[in-house]
Amino acid sequence: MASYATCTEVGPLCPVELTTYGYYPNFGGNIFFVVFFGLLGICQTGLGVYYRTWTFLTALLIGTFMEMAGYIGRVLMHDNPWSGPAFKLQIVCLVLAPTFVAAGVYLTLKHIILSLGAEHSILKPRLFTWIFIGCDIGSLVLQAAGGGVAAAAGNTNFELLKAGDNIIIAGIAFQVATMTVCGFFAVLFFWRVFKRGDGFSGEKNLDVSPIVPKWMPFVVGTEVFAYFTVLIRCIYRIPEMAGGWGNPLMQKENEFLVLDGMMIALACLAFTIFHPGVFLPSLRFAPKNRA
Repeated sequence: MASYATCTEVGPLCPVELTTYGYYPNFGGNIFFVVFFGLLGICQTGLGVYYRTWTFLTALLIGTFMEMAGYIGRVLMHDNPWSGPAFKLQIVCLVLAPTFVAAGVYLTLKHIILSLGAEHSILKPRLFTWIFIGCDIGSLVLQAAGGGVAAAAGNTNFELLKAGDNIIIAGIAFQVATMTVCGFFAVLFFWRVFKRGDGFSGEKNLDVSPIVPKWMPFVVGTEVFAYFTVLIRCIYRIPEMAGGWGNPLMQKENEFLVLDGMMIALACLAFTIFHPGVFLPSLRFAPKNRA
């Protein structure tokens, strides 16, 4: 039986149709994401170093470069869809990378709350990072464990392969649940800001530059946009993985490139154009900001 353990390249006994994806990954589309995420990673590095947003930089840098590595794996699979190392590289990186981008969303929300007035939030700002990034780490561990189990199973131990698949699905579902709860608290916060506060002009941080109130709608818009693009990607991944390896949805590359790759690319692009460190000085490293 054709599998990644017995096949090394496409041939009469190892047709591309029997690979997990059932196709040659599109070279142009995947090389686009390699270059795009690489450029975004470089931009995030420059902005993060300049504005000293070390935590945000760590999250987005890992996220963008893992995405780039994942699409490098898919480019390699264009030449050889039966390449086991390339398949493992792309599946691990593209499953895990969005978790780090989601961490950037939680971190930005914390500092938006600090800027608009922490008294309007049910949760203390620091809890947004402790709770939701903590849950994100839990999701990351689950997905990584599932990927490890699936990789160990190969294409021969179907029970172990299914177990790994289920663990990955549980990790992604947990991530969706985490983002949903975070979104609830965020909506409640913004509702209170506009009902009881001064809206976007209600700046509470006395050290913030005057540019912040003017640009705050764009910062919040960027946060909301990034939140929904990451959420869409995670929701898409649940049925894509739930159908099992090689299911019909998993073998539709256009849907994958749009609902996975493009969603994360747009989130990272938004955080690059409207980098939180430019408009939220509390996000920048300084001894007084560590409290």
